[in-house]
Parts: sequence; C-alpha cells; structure tokens
Amino acid sequence: MLRPFRKLVKFASSPNGAKITLVSWLLAVLLFSLFAPGAKEFAVNSKEASVRGDSPSEIADHVLKQQFSNNDGTPALLVFHRDGEITSEDREKITKLSEWLSSDKKPKQIISALPFHQFPANVQDEMFSEDGSTLLFNISLESDLDSDIALKTLDQVRDKVNEIGLKGMQFEITGPAGISADTISLFKNADLVLMLATVGLIFVILILIYRSPLLAITPLLIAGIVYGVVDRILGLSGKYGWFTVDSSAISIMLVLLFAVLTDYSLFVFSRYREELKRRESKYAAMGEAIFHVSEPIVFSGGTVFLAMLTLFVTVFQPYNHFAPVFSVAVIVILLAGLTLIPSIFALMGRKAFWPFVPKVISQDKVKIGIWNKISQLVIRRPAFLAGTLLIVLLVGVFNFSSMKYSFNLLKSFPEDMPSRQGFELLEKNYPAGELAPVNIVLQSNNEFVLNDDFFTNVNNLVEDLEGQKGVSSVTPVITDQSKLPRNFLSKSEKAIRIQLILKDNPYDTEALDTVQRLRDSADTLLKENGFSSKDVKMHFAGQTAQQVDVRQMNERDMIVLFSLVTILLTFILGFQTHSVLLPILMMSTILLSYFSTLGFGWWIFHHWMGFDAISYRLPVYTFVFMVALGIDYNIMLVSRIREESQSLPWKEAVGKGVALTGGVISSAGLILAATFAVLMTQPLQELFLFGFTMAMGILLDTFLIRGIFLPSILILTHKDKKRV
Repeated sequence: MLRPFRKLVKFASSPNGAKITLVSWLLAVLLFSLFAPGAKEFAVNSKEASVRGDSPSEIADHVLKQQFSNNDGTPALLVFHRDGEITSEDREKITKLSEWLSSDKKPKQIISALPFHQFPANVQDEMFSEDGSTLLFNISLESDLDSDIALKTLDQVRDKVNEIGLKGMQFEITGPAGISADTISLFKNADLVLMLATVGLIFVILILIYRSPLLAITPLLIAGIVYGVVDRILGLSGKYGWFTVDSSAISIMLVLLFAVLTDYSLFVFSRYREELKRRESKYAAMGEAIFHVSEPIVFSGGTVFLAMLTLFVTVFQPYNHFAPVFSVAVIVILLAGLTLIPSIFALMGRKAFWPFVPKVISQDKVKIGIWNKISQLVIRRPAFLAGTLLIVLLVGVFNFSSMKYSFNLLKSFPEDMPSRQGFELLEKNYPAGELAPVNIVLQSNNEFVLNDDFFTNVNNLVEDLEGQKGVSSVTPVITDQSKLPRNFLSKSEKAIRIQLILKDNPYDTEALDTVQRLRDSADTLLKENGFSSKDVKMHFAGQTAQQVDVRQMNERDMIVLFSLVTILLTFILGFQTHSVLLPILMMSTILLSYFSTLGFGWWIFHHWMGFDAISYRLPVYTFVFMVALGIDYNIMLVSRIREESQSLPWKEAVGKGVALTGGVISSAGLILAATFAVLMTQPLQELFLFGFTMAMGILLDTFLIRGIFLPSILILTHKDKKRV
C-alpha cells in the first residue's frame, strides 16, 4: 500500500524532483488564482435542518407554506423600551415608523408589518407591557432570505428609526430574522482576523522553540501555498454545485490547515536534522528522513480523512456540510505533506536551520533533555505513572456524565448584541415564548365542514392546549363563525392554523420538552377533541419545533459518528501496526483523553465561568478534531517505537521513542493547541468554548497521554522480547 507513496516522496526529495515539485505547486496556485473563484464567494450558512428535509418541523413548514400561500415569512420583532413608561411623544414616533413600514418606501424584502398606526388607541394599549415600558410589534421578511440581505434590510429599518429619532428610547430587533442578521454581523472580516492571528501566533511559537527565522516562516509559507489551492478548489465546488461549501467550515478549516501543515513540517524537519548529521548530501538526508516520516504522515492523514468522511453519515446539516470541505482540505494537506514540505526543505538544506546549522558528526551525541528524563522515568515506574494518570483521567470522564447542553443560540451571543438585548427586554415584560411562537397546523385529507361541531371542536382543542404544562396562551378562540381570523383557514379549506405561545424561552430545554410532549400526544389531543386522527394530522412548525428536531438529530448523529469513527480508525491503526492489541490501546487512550477533556472542561465552564449549559455541538466538533488529530501523535510515537524495536529490547525502544519524539510532538502540540486557542478570540460563545476545549485537550493529549500514559501502557502490555 505504501509503495506508491514511497515513490512519490523519493521523487519529491530528489535534486530534480524537488524543483519540479515546488514549481508544480506554485504553478497550481497561480492558475487557480487566475481562473477559479474563492470559497467565500459561494459559501453558505448551513441551516439547523436535516439534509434529507424530512424532519417533522420541516414537513410542518412545508405544509404551512403549501396550505397558506400568504405565508408570514421570517419574523423580526421590533422592541421599544423606555425606563419608566413610553410617552405619548414616543408613541407618535413609533406611529411614523409603522406608517413607513406599511408604505412603498420600505425595503422590498419586508413582506408585511403589523399596522400599529391603524389601530385605535385602546387596541394599541393592549400591545404594551403591563407597566407600559415596552412595546413589541413584528415585521416579516421574505422566507429563506440570505442572511447578508436580511442584515442589510434590518439595517435600513434601524437607519429609519435613527432618522425619526427616539430621544432616549431603546430600540432593538430580535426574533429569528434579528438573530440571523446578528450572526452575520458578528463575523464580518472574522476570517481575515483569524488568519492573521493564527499566522502570527505560529510564527512566534516557532521562533521561541527553534530560534531560527527560516524554520519559523517556512511552514507558514507552505500553509499559504496549500491554502491558495484548497480555497480555490472549494470555490469551484461551490460555483458548479459539486457540494455545499459551508462558511463556518471554511473558518475552522483555515485553523486546521495551518496547524496540521505546521505539525507535518515539524515531523519532517526534525527527522531531517537528524539525518543531516549523518549524511553530507542534503537530498540523501531528506530521502532517508522522508522514508521514515512518510508512513506516519500517510496514516495520520488517512485517519483524519476517514474521520472527516464519516461526517457524511450525519443527518444534521451543519455536521454533514463540514464533510466535503474538510475532506478536500485533508487530501490536499496530505499531498503537501508528502511532496511540498520535503521538496522545500530539501532545496533549502542546512540553510533552513540557520543559525544552528547541523553538521555531519561521527556519532550521535545523546542530548540530555527533559524528554530523556521523562523517558527514563517511564521505563522505571510505568505501573505507578499509568495508574495515577488513569485515576485522574477517570475523574474527568465521571464529570462528563453531568454535562448539560443548550439549544439557545442567543446565550452564545455577546451581551450587547441587539437580538439578545431585545429578547431580554421581552423576557422581562412579555411571555418569553413570544420571541418565536409555535404554529400548529391541522391538515385534513378532506375539506373541513364549517359547522357548529367543527368550531366547538376547535375551541375545545385550543382550551385543551392552553391547559398543557409549559403553554402560556393559544389563539384563536372562535367567537363569531361569520368572521374567521386571518390565516386561520387555508384556501383549500383542508387546513387550519393555531398559534401557541410558550411560557419558557422558545430555545430553552423546558420549551423543547413542552413541544415534544405535545407532538407525542398529538393523536390523543385530536381524538379527545372530536377530530379523527386518521383523517387529520397535527403538525408543529416554528423555531422551537425545529430545535426539538435538532436535539433528536444531534443525539442520533453523536451515536452513529462516535461508533463509526472509533471502529474505522481502530481498523486503520491495526492495518498500520499489524497488531491487534496496539490499535486497541491507542484508540482507548484517545477516547479516554477525549471524555476526560470534556469532563474537566465542563467543570471549568460550570463552576468557574458560571455557564449553566454548553452548546450541543461542542461534543461532536471536539470529538472529530480531537480524535483525528490525536491519532497523529499516536502514530508518530508508535512508528518510532516500532522502528527502534528492530534493534533494541521493547522497553528500551519505548524509552528511546519517547525521548526522540517527545520534543517534536510537544512542539507540534503546543502549536496545535495555540491555533485552536485563537478561536477563543471570536465573539461567539460556542467558538470560545470550542477553542478552549480543543486547546486543553491537545495539551493533555500531548504531554500526559502521549508523553507518559501511552508509553507506560505499552511497556506494561508488551514483553521485552516481543517485536511489534
């Protein structure tokens, strides 16, 4: 299997091959830059929906749009607030805004607005909060409007408010449209800032560790070349519809690309430096170095690629759409690790290490460093070290079981974001559920017969729903059969719509549980109120119903993804090591590291930072990246141990493997942790927690798991005479 890769790296490290390889990469970047678009031009934001489009809430939305042609669109809630009470002068200004929203001068993307200005004073009074300090009314934007356009539309509304002048009255826009627009505004120019921060941090760390300017800048130049290729391939894919290019995936891919290529560069030039001390020819030294390093690079890249491919089996859009972006990136990264990196370092030769230029020496001098001391400690006391670390790690695993997850995106926003501030005003002065009402659609196979029994059944159902736990109010109540409420009955007369307001925040777990209970008891509710469950179906649409499906999809994807990744990567490790026990041990330590990291992370988030819950996406994202990237260091360590075991007893081979790879793995781990820590600078809480968790997990994995725990386990489970 490795033979084609051996030929490839041999060519890339040869005198002529190195030049051809470098020119080919530079030519590829040039051509892609001239003729292919960038990824951001065609990137989209994945929806919190199923890739199959068949979740209950999506079916409900489809029925709602099909039966009610004058669909309400995406609501944006306008919130006006004054400490004390909104004055009559304030009301006049709000009336001016309402008139503008109902005129032809408003943005065309606004399809409807509550006609506040047309209501008599007594009706307007009912719209205010009880203390008269807050007013809420909604506008609707076109459905499925691009987030960028939604942001521009709402900015026009804000500009109009500023033009009218509210004189001290607070104005915020929240609701689904406001949240979507704020999400876009949070990440304006975020990728550029993220790239500059990542590049700067890697450069500083490399300078501090290796004290060589060329060694610090070369991995970054390599990453820049590879990014130029990956970005344009993704751009072509988005342009021609080969697959969905997710904007969030692009941002995290950028961090992954720089981090992994820096790791591969460290692996290559660390071994290259060893070989330059044994050989005069820089090409011969690189040929020998890449011969040994190519196997761990191939298998580490292969395992990361497989881990990314498994995302295709997920049904949640944000997870599934990460798969093609990262799969393409990993393939190009792997190709660069086998060709571009060795070719550049081969051409640079000893100059790459200036001012500490390696010279040919008659015999290797053993440098007594920290990892030599650690390796000797591991050899002497493997049982004590393994046992102590196992207890510590199991404490973290135990804490993992107490984690609580949030489905409330608003809590991830900065406190000063308009949509969050608007909702918090609503929460104080109105039922929290008004942020995103639940639409219940009763769909019949036949036209409803609009007689007394029908209206009695509807009113009974409304009363029954209003009495359910977690429900604040339900409308409409039909008092006059000759005057049906707007949008109550569909044009086909085969569907009716009921609106339900929840007591809890529509994104909180309690609200999700309420909708789940109602959905589960739908048939019973229909039967008890005179509707045949065979002829009539009850659908739940809206943000809360969508989050119920998200929760179910997330649980399903976690089980499938965790199982599949574990099985596939264990199989690949077995193929590489030609062993049954080694891959099981390697995978077990990785899983132990993952669950322990999340457990300790949750303890810090909950007890130190005061979070009641964390994003439901955090376990999936951290699993994919921690497991895939953690295997890199596993493979590098075990490959070196197996190489040394050909001439040394197993115990000594483990010690020498730790001593020889400890420096490069710890350096790579520091850089990888630092690059993910850059995400902590992003404004979204979800990214802060992801960056923090990844950084902590990588450091734990690098220094304790890979440096001490796994080597101790390998000594305890293998006899000296045994070759692996």
